[in-house]
Amino acid sequence: MSCFTFKIIILGCKELKCTTLNFRSAIHLEVPSKNEICFCWPELKSLKMSRLEAKKPPLFVSEPLTKDTVSQSLSLLSGILKSCYGPAGRLKQLHNGVGGYVCTTSQSSAILSRLSVSHPVLSVLTASVQNHISRFSDCGLFTAILCCSLVENFKSLNVASCTVIKISKHLLSLCMDYLKSEACGCRVSVDFSSLEALLCLVRSVLTSKPACMLNKPEVDHLTTLILKAFMFTVPCHVETNAVLGKCIIVPVKGRRVVDSTVLPGLLIETPDTQLAKPLAVKRTCSNMIKIALFCVSMSGDLSNPEEGTITVPYGISLEMSELNQLLNVGKQLVNDEVGLVVCQKVIHPSLKQYLKENHVITVDRAGLSLMEPLSRMTGSKPIASIHSLSPSCYGSLKDMRIEKFASKHFVHLIPNDTVVCSLILCNRNETAWDELKRACETAEHVLQLTIKEPLALLGGGCTETHLASYIRHKSCSLSTSSFKDIDCSRTQYQLVADGFCRSLESVACSLNHDDGEILTDMVYGHCWFVPSGFPSVSNWSDLVSKCGCGINGNTENLNWRLLQGQFGSPIIQGCPKDPSVKVADFLTLDCFAAKCSGLQVALETANLILDLSYIIEDQN
Repeated sequence: MSCFTFKIIILGCKELKCTTLNFRSAIHLEVPSKNEICFCWPELKSLKMSRLEAKKPPLFVSEPLTKDTVSQSLSLLSGILKSCYGPAGRLKQLHNGVGGYVCTTSQSSAILSRLSVSHPVLSVLTASVQNHISRFSDCGLFTAILCCSLVENFKSLNVASCTVIKISKHLLSLCMDYLKSEACGCRVSVDFSSLEALLCLVRSVLTSKPACMLNKPEVDHLTTLILKAFMFTVPCHVETNAVLGKCIIVPVKGRRVVDSTVLPGLLIETPDTQLAKPLAVKRTCSNMIKIALFCVSMSGDLSNPEEGTITVPYGISLEMSELNQLLNVGKQLVNDEVGLVVCQKVIHPSLKQYLKENHVITVDRAGLSLMEPLSRMTGSKPIASIHSLSPSCYGSLKDMRIEKFASKHFVHLIPNDTVVCSLILCNRNETAWDELKRACETAEHVLQLTIKEPLALLGGGCTETHLASYIRHKSCSLSTSSFKDIDCSRTQYQLVADGFCRSLESVACSLNHDDGEILTDMVYGHCWFVPSGFPSVSNWSDLVSKCGCGINGNTENLNWRLLQGQFGSPIIQGCPKDPSVKVADFLTLDCFAAKCSGLQVALETANLILDLSYIIEDQN
């Protein structure tokens, strides 16, 4: 490839600077005069001058986990996430450092999306957790905290990383087999003919988000609404491939949470001057409202010809031609007995007026997000052209009303079969509303996951401590042949298993933010929280009443011990018993699918990080 020599003259600097550079012919440059290019200095400063500098070699970092910077960064991230965990989690305020929007939250989805992470090891961790959140919505903090703890505990062991990885995979398989077995003592079956377990699942999600600033009556009110909204989205007629409907959250900020409500159908915000009340809407002979749904602009503007050309005969107005075409569409809509026209974009005022005179209601600027639920709810097919209109594209509605919430006016579209509903969500201010919206979306997703796999896990740290008790018991009873299959010694297996169990227990301990003691019982392996201010030699039976999930009471000698191995050596105990699980009100439950995935993601990501030998970083 040939090279050309240009003289670059830099203007606007303290002194005239000239330099000669070689540009390859593949670069297209507008040259004002022969072999001379002029730049103003402010413009030149904003250009990327990467071609003016010699390329730097990549940076090789061997054994990254042995570096202090990684340990410090991992410990800092773990501390931030642990402090957010649970109903008593501390809130975080995140902003970009130069002003702008400030996010107040304790939710992992908001924190990780706004947290700037520069080290590659932490980037791997946060990316894995964010991918888990995108698929399950719940248990993001659980996954991140467990992963950080696993990395910290495993790398402190005097065991080769390849051996740690093999043993931890075996431990994970033990956990997953146990969680999916009928003998599991920390899971409950969810019966959809009864609401108790479903209400507990939703309530557990809401109470774990302190930035929503909800009191108990508000939690109870929203729990009922979210479950009601979810029930609206379940199809009445079950088919082979049943698909759940959709709940649209409508924001109303500055109002009480108890003003929130749920309505079947869809609400579309509209100016109060646009529609009269009551509505005089045209109906078909079967008393239904026929609806046409347009996803193309009906404003009369000319479409972008891009690189094509348009030949217009003399005396012809393109604008009038477009308007005439729109009016022809309006005439066909009137002839086809359409009572409602909804447009994703803008409708021309003349077309609006014509349709209004013929008792056809128009709603424009509906937006892209409402197209799919509108189409599904009404059975209409979005019309993408004003030049081809087929009656088969029309849908139908049962009824249509005007609703008012706070200062907002809405068109309420009521379908024949309710698979789409609207949750009018209120909260006191914008910050609390944003957090509440995320919580409601998470709760809805948890219910969707639960209907696919009707199981739940005990919350409040009890699943983590129960699993730790189970693994401690299993690791002591493995046969010699099992160690040969894994290719490790019994001592190595016990060390890794203890690190795994301590990591699970550290997640449970993260729920306590008041410096109180955390216990686990030697019978059921559940988690118990002692109020702060009592010495460690107290009679625990006098200080605790219920375990973290709420299923066990202090009614028998449970032989407690302090968590986190304060007594030194690993604990040897029997297999934890099944507490004869029966779902009751105010039981803390976690989503089964989300927590099982979180456990897998945490351990697999920790193994990936432990297996890192080199980090190769481009410095250019």
